[in-house]
Amino acid sequence: MKILVRNIGKKFIQGKNIIQVLDDVSLDIGSGEVIALLGKSGSGKSTLLSLLAGLEKPDSGQIIYDQVDLTKLSEEKLCEWRAKKLGIVFQQFNLIPHLTALENILLPLEINGLDDRKKALDWLSLVGLKDRSDHFPSMLSGGEQQRVAIARALVFGPPVLLADEPTGNLDGETGKNVIEILFKIVREMKTTMIIVTHDEELALKADRVVRLMGGKCHS
Repeated sequence: MKILVRNIGKKFIQGKNIIQVLDDVSLDIGSGEVIALLGKSGSGKSTLLSLLAGLEKPDSGQIIYDQVDLTKLSEEKLCEWRAKKLGIVFQQFNLIPHLTALENILLPLEINGLDDRKKALDWLSLVGLKDRSDHFPSMLSGGEQQRVAIARALVFGPPVLLADEPTGNLDGETGKNVIEILFKIVREMKTTMIIVTHDEELALKADRVVRLMGGKCHS
């Protein structure tokens, strides 16, 4: 799925100050392309990802996925679109604590009208956690939780995956293992992926690095 970002602006008000986080940002992302958004803390990386996910609205500009302009969708239509087209992996894992690993992965399938236990189990195997299906998040290590989160984000075959600092809460070796799994699956599925990171080494695994500085994109 192609993504067109056109002249996006976003500002926040802090007390009496207006902070321009993104300033006239434009970006073209090809179908199946893997983009790394690189920048220092506060550069606007996560804000741009949140706008791409439709979790926030820009103050100006357009975000177009294959001719669907997210900025023009109602909240209801946006939720429907996101459930079918978008996978998201968060730094904090965001697994549902009272659901097992298998049940967490089943959730997006059920939202899309499917109840495919075998498919969810296959994805647990794919991320190396076949023997953890009945474990709750609190019983899993950080790396295991993130692998469950990756499986949950991709199990329903979304054409786009957004990943926000997916190794931010993991130690170095665990983070590398998680990234290897993530990139392998995304490449095989030809999923368009935008990954936010401050890690130069991780960013080099992408097809293209886009740097955010001073609220603007620099490819």
